[in-house]
Amino acid sequence: MRNKIVISTGAGVSAESGMSTYRDAGGLWDNYPVMEVASDEGFARNPALIHEFYSNLRTKLAEQIQPNAAHRGLAQLEQWFDVDIITQNVDDLHERGGSSRVLHLHGELMKVRSMRHPERVYQLPCDQLTDKGLVTTVDTRDPYGDAVRPHIVFFGESVPNMEPAVTLASRADVFVVIGTSLVVYPAASLLHYAPAGIPVYYIDPNPVSVPSWVTVIPEKATVGVAKLTEILKRDL
Repeated sequence: MRNKIVISTGAGVSAESGMSTYRDAGGLWDNYPVMEVASDEGFARNPALIHEFYSNLRTKLAEQIQPNAAHRGLAQLEQWFDVDIITQNVDDLHERGGSSRVLHLHGELMKVRSMRHPERVYQLPCDQLTDKGLVTTVDTRDPYGDAVRPHIVFFGESVPNMEPAVTLASRADVFVVIGTSLVVYPAASLLHYAPAGIPVYYIDPNPVSVPSWVTVIPEKATVGVAKLTEILKRDL
């Protein structure tokens, strides 16, 4: 049986591809107050702004952003190991980089869902929607006539995929954290659900303080994933 590697990724993995987050300067987020475009209260106040913002971000992701060596390197680990990725990122770069099992904690930018029936989720572009392509508006309707919203977990909303993420972490033979400040909860707590005594690695160019049993690789994601691959192939 192959060793199970569970990898928790954050914004640092996609940053080298040019995917900005709300903490970055010089990106789309600079033009909008964060809580206006990333909270349930903001959506209730101005859904048109939310649709505009995520349509712009979605278009940028599709037309300008490509997976980098870190995404591709994590996918290549599947040649030797049983790999699951848990990501805080809403982009689809892990999937486009070749990873076959990706669990999104905070939603998926390239999807929308029905506001009446949240279980109805649509991958964009989608011919089933009244508005086609990557742009949605308050007037976009699904095949049942229901309004849609970005398939994103806003601030103030629960994280539905946290329970399966905890289950994955608890079954790991090796646990890896990449490109995150470990301050965004509940995602940051996954480190503590990994079984005691297993190898744990933390890749980040500016790592925060972590327990002594965590091996820190103080590199950006592309370099760190390459080093991690060498370590895992050598030791496992």
